[in-house]
Amino acid sequence: MDKIGIGVDIGGTEIKAALFDLISGKMVQQRMVPTEDGKLIDESPAFVRSVKEIVSDLSTEAGDKLSNIGLSAPGLAQKNGRAIGYMPGRLEGIEGLDWTSLIDSDHVVHVINDAQASLMGEVWQGAAKCLGDVIMMTLGTGVGGAVMSDGKLLKGVIGRAGHLGHMSISYDGPPDICSTPGSIEDAIGNATILERSEGRFETTHGLIEAYASGDKYAEEVWIKSLRALAATLVSLINILDPERIVIGGGIAKAGRYLFDPLEELMRSREWRPDGHSVKIVPAKLGFWAGTYGAVYNAMLSV
Repeated sequence: MDKIGIGVDIGGTEIKAALFDLISGKMVQQRMVPTEDGKLIDESPAFVRSVKEIVSDLSTEAGDKLSNIGLSAPGLAQKNGRAIGYMPGRLEGIEGLDWTSLIDSDHVVHVINDAQASLMGEVWQGAAKCLGDVIMMTLGTGVGGAVMSDGKLLKGVIGRAGHLGHMSISYDGPPDICSTPGSIEDAIGNATILERSEGRFETTHGLIEAYASGDKYAEEVWIKSLRALAATLVSLINILDPERIVIGGGIAKAGRYLFDPLEELMRSREWRPDGHSVKIVPAKLGFWAGTYGAVYNAMLSV
């Protein structure tokens, strides 16, 4: 291992960090600690101390082979890639933190949005390895996303590009948390499942289990959600013309109960010139995707 990188992913619940062999892409060590969002230590967010301690520990392990450090977190990253510039509602205190200054290291800490990091990880070592035109959607409490076009991560003017969950599929629908009317996030995200199922199901996992067992009402609710997802995907395909769509997040663990009916819906909705269809696949890197993407972003930023 001639070159080693550190990838850190700050989530709402846990902080994940790992050492990577940058030549093979192999994860060689990993760490995980609670984020403790909202807790302060010496008037500073507790997660700052945790990240500093983990990076110090992993830097010692890497020694003089350490080449770069990358960090991912929710929110909009600043254009200089040194901090998260905007993150309302969660991880209080993270906005404006310059991680290069905070971490006692000779290396610049390159910062990226967490959903964008997940896509970068899948392109580096996951389900979209070596591809240049990829869409990633994460289906969980909400819906996240990121886009790579012509080999470049799509960021936009202020880093907002790729927030695919806030794509409107119903112009007269109720506004979501970003004021988008009738968004795909509200149509399939776990946060709205109680409302969408008229109080019958508290989680999407419970809905899918009932669907798998043959519950007709669960089938109606789930297939309606997938029709919304299919409408979103065909729209994105027409706009971005990707090689592949990667679907991750907790709901993607439904496996064939997600991908089989979705493929059936796509057959009648996707524009397929000369029979060409876009492959839709599950993410491979799972829980650690953000660490892979964080270190890969740092590699590309050097």
